[in-house]
Amino acid sequence: MKFVCNQSDISTNLSLVSRAVPSRPTHPILANVLLTADAQQGQVSLTAFDLSLGIRTSFAAQVETGGEIALPAKLLNDIISRMPQGELTIDDEGDTPLSATIASTSGKYQVRGMEVDEFPELPVVESETIYLPAEALTEGLRGSLFATSADETKQILSGLHLTIEQDTLEFAATDGHRLAVVQTINENAPVEVETTQLEVTVPAKALRELERMLGMRDQSESLALYCDRGQIVFEWENQRLTSRTLEGQYPAYRQLIPRQFEIQVTLERKYLLSAIERIAVLADQKNNIVKFTLDSPRQELALSVDAQDIGSGRESMSAQISGDSIDIAFNIKYLVDGLKALPTSEIQMQINTPTSPVILTPLGGVKMTYLIMPVQIRT
Repeated sequence: MKFVCNQSDISTNLSLVSRAVPSRPTHPILANVLLTADAQQGQVSLTAFDLSLGIRTSFAAQVETGGEIALPAKLLNDIISRMPQGELTIDDEGDTPLSATIASTSGKYQVRGMEVDEFPELPVVESETIYLPAEALTEGLRGSLFATSADETKQILSGLHLTIEQDTLEFAATDGHRLAVVQTINENAPVEVETTQLEVTVPAKALRELERMLGMRDQSESLALYCDRGQIVFEWENQRLTSRTLEGQYPAYRQLIPRQFEIQVTLERKYLLSAIERIAVLADQKNNIVKFTLDSPRQELALSVDAQDIGSGRESMSAQISGDSIDIAFNIKYLVDGLKALPTSEIQMQINTPTSPVILTPLGGVKMTYLIMPVQIRT
């Protein structure tokens, strides 16, 4: 194998696939990235796979001799990312078996590799192709992924639940304390073909990488989705992401969203977020709670924090309040996460009681629902 490529091309693609390399591999080969050079197509592909998440990406190169080799991902990334911009030559045709030479205008490095036969194959999924618009997928992931659980013992909640219907995509994520649901339009749905409804729960880790990869591409593009037998594949022009899916029954989250509300509040999202971030400095780190006092006659929202033995803080702002005055408290982190994900300048907060679920929604823009459970105020 021997090829010449641009340093920035291989460095960018190595950074992408390296995210599928496990930090503590169960087998030495999994710490490697598979380089495959194709002389006919003039392309080099890089593959990494941790047996759950797999990423393959390709880029153009002058391939003199086709072939493949598995090289240690971290070492390769560290070397190539520090090399000067311009052309690099990579070949494994030297005297030392199972090693590759990486040469630039400034120097030459030799890296030992491993047998390609040991590298696990990415799963092949045979199912009907579902085409999804990149923009709708990006919007849905941005508005929901943050609400997944980081607790691996709650395995099903560590994933995002994706529902694909004829003309809509629905993304749902919950960690048991809050719930984010986003609906976007599936503009790619063919009119003459009924798209089979698909419901699947995908690990958040895999979808964060998908979101990152989509962010580097033209949002007007489409990608293909395949899903079968516990595996899901997202594929487009020169990139592919595969992931196992999560088994188990995802919570019936739609039943958690209240239908009617006693109090509705319209607020400027950025003003509220800034005020919460300021007052959070004083929040007691043991509970991280902020109290909201909604004053309906004065059309005012006051935020307050009382941190015992440290101090207290108060912020106030105008708000459009429909309904009675109320005191209600929230976990600051959950509130900030939701406000950052809401995509519009104005938002609506819908409340029933100080202990029942509260809904935050954007006014205009993408259809998003963020449910957060209040914290009981101790008097």
